[in-house]
Amino acid sequence: MPEPVLDLVSIGRSSVDLYGQQIGGRLEDMASFSKAVGGCPTNIAIGTARLGLKSAVITRVGDEQMGCFILEQLQREGVETSGVVVDPKRLTSLVILGVRDEKTFPLIFYRTDCADAALDESEIDEDFIASAKAVVVTGTHFAIPNAAKAQKKAIALARKHGRKVVFDVDYRPNLWGLAGHAAGEERYIRSDNVTQHLQAILPDCDLIVGTEEELHAAGGSEDTLAAIRNIRALSRATIVCKRGPMGCVVFPGAIPESIEDGIKGPGFPVEVYNVLGAGDAFMSGFLRGWLRDEPVETCCKWANACGAFAVSRLLCSPESPTFAELQFFLKHGSPHRALRHDVAINHVHWATTRRPQAETLMALAIDHRAQVEAMADEAGAPRERIPAFKRLAVDAAARVAKGAPGFGMLLDGRYGREALFRAGDHGFWIARPLEVPGSRPLRLETDADGSLGAALNEWPVDHIAKVLAFYHPDDDAALKAGQEATLKRVALACRQVGRELLVEIICSKNGPVGDDTMASVMRRLYEIGIKPDWWKLEGQPSTAAWAAVDAAIAENDPYCRGVVLLGLDAPAAELEAAFRLAKGASTVKGFAVGRTIFGDAARGWLAGKLDDEAATAMMAERFGQLVGAWQRG
Repeated sequence: MPEPVLDLVSIGRSSVDLYGQQIGGRLEDMASFSKAVGGCPTNIAIGTARLGLKSAVITRVGDEQMGCFILEQLQREGVETSGVVVDPKRLTSLVILGVRDEKTFPLIFYRTDCADAALDESEIDEDFIASAKAVVVTGTHFAIPNAAKAQKKAIALARKHGRKVVFDVDYRPNLWGLAGHAAGEERYIRSDNVTQHLQAILPDCDLIVGTEEELHAAGGSEDTLAAIRNIRALSRATIVCKRGPMGCVVFPGAIPESIEDGIKGPGFPVEVYNVLGAGDAFMSGFLRGWLRDEPVETCCKWANACGAFAVSRLLCSPESPTFAELQFFLKHGSPHRALRHDVAINHVHWATTRRPQAETLMALAIDHRAQVEAMADEAGAPRERIPAFKRLAVDAAARVAKGAPGFGMLLDGRYGREALFRAGDHGFWIARPLEVPGSRPLRLETDADGSLGAALNEWPVDHIAKVLAFYHPDDDAALKAGQEATLKRVALACRQVGRELLVEIICSKNGPVGDDTMASVMRRLYEIGIKPDWWKLEGQPSTAAWAAVDAAIAENDPYCRGVVLLGLDAPAAELEAAFRLAKGASTVKGFAVGRTIFGDAARGWLAGKLDDEAATAMMAERFGQLVGAWQRG
C-alpha cells in the first residue's frame, strides 16, 4: 500500500461567515461585517494546514463569487482543493454571526438548498481518500441523507485502506431540524433520532471529539460520564471531551470511575470573546499532535492553546494560529488574558498568515503627485490629463510582466484611481501612498479630509499602504517625535484593518549618509514598535551599510518581507550599479523605481510630442531594462 501523501481529508460544510463588527449589539443592529471562510470541516482543513499538516477538504461551493472566495482562500492557506466541487445550480452557504456578550453568540445559517448540502457519494473518490492518513467526518452532515451516504462511503474506504477515521460530533440542533432559524447558537437539544444516527458512526471511528453536550448527543445520556461509557461500549476510539475553560479530558482506553481520572489537558486562562470556531481550532491542534504520533498530553496542550486563540478573537478560520505562533505562545506565554491585545503574538500571527508573495519584487512606481503636477505645468498641459498617463504606465508594466509573478506598481488614488483598477486586472503587487508629498514633518493626506482607518478600510485587501518619511538620525528631537508619532499611527491603523505596510525612508536629503545611517533609523523605528511588512530604501554607500540593514531586520523582525530599492530619479546606469551593490544583502528583494522609467515619457506625452503608444513603449523599454539588470545581478 503506498504511503499517504496527505495528513487528512475533511468532509462536509463550507460557508462564508459574515461576522458583525459591533460587539455587544444585536444582529438586528449590525451595520458592518467581516468576511471569512467557515464551516466546521473547512475550518479544520485551514487550521491544520496552518499548523503544518497537509490537509484537503471535500465539499461543494457555488459557482459564484462567494464560492470563488472559499476556493481562493483555501489555496492561499495551502489546503488541497481538488475535492472541492463547484456547483453550477446552488449558492454557497452563508452564516451571519454576532457577539452579544461572553455567553451569547447569535447566528443564522443560510443553507436552503445550499451547495455543500448537495454533496453525494459520487464525489468521494477512493484514491483521494486512500491518499490521506485520516478522514475527518462531521456530525452535521449526517443530518442530510445524501451527505450522510457520502461520509459513510468515505469511512468505508478509509477502513478498507487502513486509514484513520476522525469524528467531530459538531452538533447543531437547528441543522437537524430541531430548532428554528433564529436558534443557530443553540448547542444542545436532546433527540433520540440524532443519537441513533450518530451511534451508527461510532464503531468505525479511531478518534471521537466533542463538547460535553455533543457527547451527550452521541452517547444518549445527559450524564457526561455515562455518555462516554455508552460511546465506549460501541467504539474503541480515543474519546476527547472538550470542557471549555477547563481544558479537555481524553480517554484512550477503559473509562475510569471519574471523568477527572482521564488524561487531562488543562485550559489556558483567556478572556472569552467569541466561542464560535473554538472547537474547530481545538480539533486542528489535537490533530497536529495525534497525526504526528505525539503523546496525548502534547495533543491536549496544542489543542487547548489553539482553542484559546480562537475564543480570544472574533472570526473562525482566520484566527487559527500557525505553528510558529503556537510555539511562540507556548514558549513565551502572554501578559494578556485577551490574546488579541498581545502585540508580539499578533505580529507573528499577521506575518505568518499574510498572502503569499513572490521572492522577487520589481515595481514601477508612479504614485508621484507633486512631481507629475510639475511636469504637467511645465508642459502647459492641464493636470486633468495626468490620470490618462498613469493608465499608460499600467499598460507598460503589463507588457514587461507578461503575467509573471513578482511584478508590482506604486499608484496613488488622486491621479491614479483608474490606473489602480487596471493594475488589479494584472495581478500586480500594489502599494498606495498615504503621505502628503514632500511633507517634513510627515503629514498624511487623510488628515485633511477624513479618517485614516476609514480610508484604509475602503481599499482592496491586497493593497499595501506606503508612507514616505524624510528622516535622518541627526534630526532635532521635536521633529523626530512628530514623525515617529505619525508613523506609529499608520502602523497601528494598518494592523487594525488588515493592510500590509511599506515604510519608505529617505535620509540623504537631510544630512550625511554613512554605513550605519539607515540601519540606525530602522532600529529606532523597530524600538518604538513599528514593524513594516516592507522597507523601501535608497541605495546604500557600501556593502557594510547593506550588512547593517540586514542585521537591523534580522534582530528585530525576521518575518519582514524585505527591502525594495527606490530610484530618486537617478540615471539608469547609476541605478544598475546600486542594484549590484544591493544584491549582496539578503533582505533586498527588488526595486520600486519611478521617474527613471516614466519621467521622459511623461514630459513628452504631456507636451504632445509622444502619442499613447510611443509613451507606453518608452516606459516599457526602460522598465524592462531595469528588470533585466536586476535579474542579471
